Amino acid sequence: MRAYALVENNQPLQEIELPTPEPKGKEVLLEVTHCGVCHSDLHLWEGKYDLGGGKVLSLKDRGVSLPLAMGHEIVGRLVKLGPEAEGKGVVVGGQYVVFPWVGCGTCPACLAEEDNYCPKQRSIGVHRHGGYATHVIAPEPRHLVPVDGVDPALAATYACSGLTVYSAIMKVMPLPPEEPVVLFGAGGLGLAAIAVLRALGHRRIVSVDLAEAKRAAALAEGATEAVDGSGEPEEVAARILAVTGSPVQAAIDLVGSNATARAGTAALRKGGTYVIVGLYGGDITLSLPLVVLRAMTVRGSHVGNPKELRALMDLARSGRLKPIPVTTEPLAQAQEVLMRLRAGQIVGRVVLENSGRF
Repeated sequence: MRAYALVENNQPLQEIELPTPEPKGKEVLLEVTHCGVCHSDLHLWEGKYDLGGGKVLSLKDRGVSLPLAMGHEIVGRLVKLGPEAEGKGVVVGGQYVVFPWVGCGTCPACLAEEDNYCPKQRSIGVHRHGGYATHVIAPEPRHLVPVDGVDPALAATYACSGLTVYSAIMKVMPLPPEEPVVLFGAGGLGLAAIAVLRALGHRRIVSVDLAEAKRAAALAEGATEAVDGSGEPEEVAARILAVTGSPVQAAIDLVGSNATARAGTAALRKGGTYVIVGLYGGDITLSLPLVVLRAMTVRGSHVGNPKELRALMDLARSGRLKPIPVTTEPLAQAQEVLMRLRAGQIVGRVVLENSGRF
């Protein structure tokens, strides 16, 4: 198979030839038709995460090896079943969204279909070759969700950005429809979160972002208010409270920086929940007595599970989930799209298409 692969961190992707994998056991082989370019791919490209306090997490130390075909937002056409995948509800020729956050397949988390909590992650496009290639292996048929009439380029984004925000939103629900939900970040994740909240019937959505163009995009997609995220975190929190009228029950941080975390926790009311999703990097210091006295919940949300991906795709098929802005580029433009994303030049999402011609 052909791939645009990460061969060396911080260097351009290279077009390389890799062996086309043969599905074994429960595995299934798909020909990739679409693959989203996600901000997480930039961390892989750079080879590290900023943990704050001067600490850096090396992806090499986490078992990520090169060369690697990145890409975890995958839609593909099933071309071959492993011998134990027969009769498991998927058919050769069908087009599927691939759940990428796979684990060992045998631990309690995986058996409960909470693969994203597996302590031995083997994520597609991270620990194993992903969708910046002509073919990809999924470990089990249960990791495939039928596209069934959803635009495949849009459906690809549901494997990560859509699933990630759906899972995060479920961690603050149920809420009254008029209760403000604050979203930090109006990039691909932020717009996806707005769409999911609207599809669930939520009517008060406050989007916070540094860029005026992204705030405008958030309003166009259904946010009820947009707040300038520039300046000191205390100033941002004050702007949020100025539009909400009071501290909020829920803040979902799709950026994950020191500044957004400080603003998000400062904007919470007593008993409120701050959910951190983004991996921009950094750290915060919290007053432990105030965490107790304000009965604050601070929790992380790491992508989602196959059950949530199925629920999200059902929501998309219902017609209630408004499509986010998606543009497509040929797979050969993977490096160029990645650099545009790094420069903050993308509004919405870009999905690579594999036409079968490089």
